[in-house]
Amino acid sequence: MDTPLVNRVAASSIKVLNLEDFYPEVSFHAIDLHDYLYKGLILREKDFRAALKEADWAQYQDGVACLYCSTDAIIPTWAYMLLSTYLEAVNCPAYQCRQSELLSRYYQDRLAKIDWSEYQDGRVVLKGCSTKEVPVSAYVEATRQLRSRAQSVMYGEPCSTVPVYKRPRKV
Repeated sequence: MDTPLVNRVAASSIKVLNLEDFYPEVSFHAIDLHDYLYKGLILREKDFRAALKEADWAQYQDGVACLYCSTDAIIPTWAYMLLSTYLEAVNCPAYQCRQSELLSRYYQDRLAKIDWSEYQDGRVVLKGCSTKEVPVSAYVEATRQLRSRAQSVMYGEPCSTVPVYKRPRKV
């Protein structure tokens, strides 16, 4: 018989959440406060403020930045706060974290803005294969959000998934 091929995955009620869609399309910047320390040890307020006023903030326009210190110097809290105000002025959100943590922090903020009600009582697949680096923490956060809403959460591709969570049936 010549029966047409039917894409049962597309015809199903499974919703696919591709976290790769939230990957930043902006440039990432790392700002090491070590560069502002006097003799590599001390942050002097007057010098720090002067350096910030002279900096070319346009290079950070519409990016995302992480603020950190690569040495064991004690950086006062206000220094990170002050630096972040300059970055916010050029639409560059700042996170106080290491470079390796920046993508996770960015995803955390993006996922906090999702309307998760779209997945209420649904069967959801968190798409697994991606061409961009999606941090594991993003999958953990998405699972946490979906667990309280979705009927089931799976990982992988819609045609081949690994069950992660299934809501118990009410008796």
